Amino acid sequence: MDHTRYLSLIAFVALMPLTAVAAQNTSSAEAAADARSQSEPLPKVEGAWVRSSVPGQQGTGAFMKLTSRQAMQLVGVSTPVAGTAEVHEMKMQGDIMRMRQVAGVDLPAGQTVEFKPGGYHLMLMDLKQTLKPGTSVPLTLVFRDAQGTERKLELKVAVATQAPAAAAAAPKDAPEPMHKH
Repeated sequence: MDHTRYLSLIAFVALMPLTAVAAQNTSSAEAAADARSQSEPLPKVEGAWVRSSVPGQQGTGAFMKLTSRQAMQLVGVSTPVAGTAEVHEMKMQGDIMRMRQVAGVDLPAGQTVEFKPGGYHLMLMDLKQTLKPGTSVPLTLVFRDAQGTERKLELKVAVATQAPAAAAAAPKDAPEPMHKH
């Protein structure tokens, strides 16, 4: 057996438990986060995805739903695929949509906070590579609890052109949505 095939087989076997969970409508990022949340008070991650990019594009967003069992804040994000990664908020101020970095996003105990286009999101800037649909991106989320203790949650997040639920609901022959500026 050649070396590449052997490594692929090892990776497949190592991921088998995550694959079994993923078959129950849970991504591997969600499965890994769920497994960790049983032993640590970290938020549950659902529907995580990173918007794909085109060659030369310098920035993109990452989106997900976070549900924490205890009150805490999301205070940071990092990834090796971007020179800068920040927690951002987009909101209307008068007639102008403004985007800005925020120091943290409160995650009230037992409530789901959605990071989505047009609201809170994770901004990945100075991309080091094109992010292609069907690949995944490592993300590290940093949370701070009420006592000031910081904890990190490492995820592998799917890259897609649109949110996973939107992709599943769209007809197979539907055109891609246009991005408007």
